[in-house]
Amino acid sequence: MLGIIIGIASVVAVVALGQGSQQSVLENISSIGTNTINVYPGSGFGDMRSGRVRTLKPTDADALAGQPYADSVSPQVSSQATVRYRNTASSASITGVGEDYFQVNGRSFSSGSGFTETSVTTRAQEAVLDQNAVDAIFTNGEDPIGQVIMLGKVPVRVIGVVANQSGFGPGGNSANVYMPYTAVMDRILGQSYLSSVAVRISDDYDMATAEAEITELLTRLHGGTQDFFLQNTDTIRTTIQSTSQTMTLLISTIAVISLVVGGIGVMNIMLVSVSERTKEIGIRMAVGARRGDILRQFLIEAVLVCFVGGAAGVGLSFALGQGLSVLVSGARLVYSTESIVLAIVSASLIGIVFGFMPARSASRLDPVEALARE
Repeated sequence: MLGIIIGIASVVAVVALGQGSQQSVLENISSIGTNTINVYPGSGFGDMRSGRVRTLKPTDADALAGQPYADSVSPQVSSQATVRYRNTASSASITGVGEDYFQVNGRSFSSGSGFTETSVTTRAQEAVLDQNAVDAIFTNGEDPIGQVIMLGKVPVRVIGVVANQSGFGPGGNSANVYMPYTAVMDRILGQSYLSSVAVRISDDYDMATAEAEITELLTRLHGGTQDFFLQNTDTIRTTIQSTSQTMTLLISTIAVISLVVGGIGVMNIMLVSVSERTKEIGIRMAVGARRGDILRQFLIEAVLVCFVGGAAGVGLSFALGQGLSVLVSGARLVYSTESIVLAIVSASLIGIVFGFMPARSASRLDPVEALARE
């Protein structure tokens, strides 16, 4: 029973840990948009020449925004600057975005509001901060809405605050300031090209089809040259989901070995039980018990041992989950009814499979020889 308990607890706990980790990662990806496609200059993230590719223009974003698959589109440029408010200063990431940026990335406002189309066209000196930036420069608890801060030498007025972006990916824990991309390009960077374009795909549109159409459109706009590459966040989600499922399956397979070892232990114990209870079996058969009765008796005992061990193993897995959550910060276990039922059914099947041989051996004893044994 101890082998069954350990095996079931291992399987259920590992599956719960795998599902919990998978959900945490997928939620983090969802926070940056699971149906978004980002367009970057160059041939890939490792392309050393991407910094010299300056063909991604605001007109490309405008063309993408007019396509049927585009729910919302946001051009992006990025920079670093020192943010100052009165006598407090902090380094921050400056991101120039379109009015649809927060919709594209699923960001929610904790106070204030985002940019309007007028903000973008007029190069408004307005800023939206994330909570990291608020904590860094408004150290006395001031309300940031309406305050004027300095981005390098450029004064801007804070119009909104968004919740922090997930720690998934770069920049998740840094102070972030968002401005209209036109203002960043004109007043801070002095450039006319974009760093990237984020496209949120409509929910009813196939991501693979949209990706192919974006590639075709931008290649045509860039004179037949594909000097850009796409990052499909849905592909990232699918890859992580597949990888986590594979790892969970691998570890669960290793844990199942302990179930098999426990089953062999059950079989050995039942064989010993048959040899020790030979006289009892002989007496039962002498007073009318049939072979089927003896077979059922020992088979039921084996199944009960495994079933009780399975139930105890499930309980132990819950205890392990609680302990892991306390000891390891951020650990998350998600128990599914299917895995628990499957574990208990597996334990019962092990009882049937490994209990059948001892039960069959007991049912085939000759009553006379059984009674004669000591």
